[in-house]
Amino acid sequence: MDTPKSKKMELIIPAYRMHSQGFMNVLEGISEEDALKRIDGKTNHIVWMTGNFVNMRYGLGAVLGLSVEDPYNELFFQGKTLDESFKYPSLEDLKKSFHEISPKVYQRLWEVTDEELDEIFEMGMNIPFIRETKLNFAGMCLGREDYMSGQIGLMRRILGYPGMKYDVDENLKY
Repeated sequence: MDTPKSKKMELIIPAYRMHSQGFMNVLEGISEEDALKRIDGKTNHIVWMTGNFVNMRYGLGAVLGLSVEDPYNELFFQGKTLDESFKYPSLEDLKKSFHEISPKVYQRLWEVTDEELDEIFEMGMNIPFIRETKLNFAGMCLGREDYMSGQIGLMRRILGYPGMKYDVDENLKY
């Protein structure tokens, strides 16, 4: 498929793919132990950030009509606050979920129609200049992914890891 059904996706699809690349790059080399560290008890840990990123992918898939549910939804839905009493999944488990949902959502981005994207999807934001549609939800998801990647990138540096690389794995097709 060379062109998406909806021309509106011509902006979303490349950003989505680049976010997939960035997701893999920003997590490269981070240990499971470091992924659970917080800074002065004030920050979220990388596992929480990663889980929230993956949860956005599941949310976008569901809004676009896929029958999918994040196995860790109760921990991350709507940016649920980090709770240190919870047992969070491993970084590897979250990466596995990422690789399960991402190609399905990517395929759906190619198939979605303008009519579907224009459907109202109430997010409860109540912001007068944001029309709550499925298209705008997709944009909000990408924005959240950007934010989470930036947060993880900052945590990388604070924890002594080198900065994220911007390598592209051409085998990652979603």
